[in-house]
Amino acid sequence: MVEHSRELRRIVSGGQTGVDRAALELGRATGIPIGGWCPAGGWAEDLADPPGVRALFPELLETPSSDPGVRSEWNVRDSNATLVLLRPDVDSPGTEATIEAVRRLARAHLVADVGDVATVRTWLDGLPAGVVLNVAGPRESEAPGIHDQAVALLAAVLVAEAEA
Repeated sequence: MVEHSRELRRIVSGGQTGVDRAALELGRATGIPIGGWCPAGGWAEDLADPPGVRALFPELLETPSSDPGVRSEWNVRDSNATLVLLRPDVDSPGTEATIEAVRRLARAHLVADVGDVATVRTWLDGLPAGVVLNVAGPRESEAPGIHDQAVALLAAVLVAEAEA
């Protein structure tokens, strides 16, 4: 089977804890170029002081605004498709803003449970080659453990499967 990572041109995310960070880590680990927008100063909940998340991911660019909503909007705008990973028990205003942005900007997207590997794999398989994929979801403080869940799902769909 062909590696999914070869089909993606780039993974973008805002670098917040949780799903965003998992996507950037998996992209880097699998050799998929990474990037995206982060708030001014590189703000993330665990890295509030400049350079913030850019200390971990210098590939990220800063928006002129410290509002995380601008970062989310620009990552949707600059991507071909957005994957939103969440859990049904979690309320995340930032994730809801991303979902509103993909609908408003009419971008391809999937909103999926962070444990639903089959649905995410099928959706990714249906995307054209060379896609810039935005990955978003709740931050770790809103959904404790979601980082590790997102890492597991993304590894399952982005890492080459062993030949049968």
